[in-house]
Amino acid sequence: MTKTLDADEIIEQATPQQQSKAHEIQPFGHLVKMPIALGESVCEESVESLNQLLADTMTLRDLYKKHHWQVAGPTFYQLHLLFDKHYGEQNELVDSIAERIQSLGGVTLAMAPDIAETTLIPRPPKGRESAPAQIARLLHAHQVVLKEARTMARLAADRGDDGTNDLIVSDVIRTGELQVWFISQHVVNAPLAAGK
Repeated sequence: MTKTLDADEIIEQATPQQQSKAHEIQPFGHLVKMPIALGESVCEESVESLNQLLADTMTLRDLYKKHHWQVAGPTFYQLHLLFDKHYGEQNELVDSIAERIQSLGGVTLAMAPDIAETTLIPRPPKGRESAPAQIARLLHAHQVVLKEARTMARLAADRGDDGTNDLIVSDVIRTGELQVWFISQHVVNAPLAAGK
């Protein structure tokens, strides 16, 4: 004998469970001991520093995307492409920093409200800014990230956390310095054509 289902029963079975009773498996601020030959206090200090760096790098990344969308003026095309390229590079850094936090046994910041309350980079206006203002804002954000990154790299090296030091120096600092060079050249006071 075949069992028949009515429409309400079928809909109920097909409806996704929306009220999950899941709980956190690791609260933010708590570390899981990883077998990576680093002491717990070293991991704690690096995770705390890296979460700050993560928040600021995510903010810098998002500034690049905002400016990519909103740039205007005679250098629109060049800046539109450059800002998007730098956004992609910052996005890769975000992933690398977050994975380092997790590999140290920590929990990463991840959601926009948490990033907004943690970042040291000033919030931009919602509206459009001129290209020189956008570049000035990006240069300031880079300076915030590079200043903290240099301090964090030295502290990580002093603690013996070579992995964190390498990530910050080889990836964050070198990428940031190169990006600063590229965007700063757009605000050099030089004529577009040679004068007589």
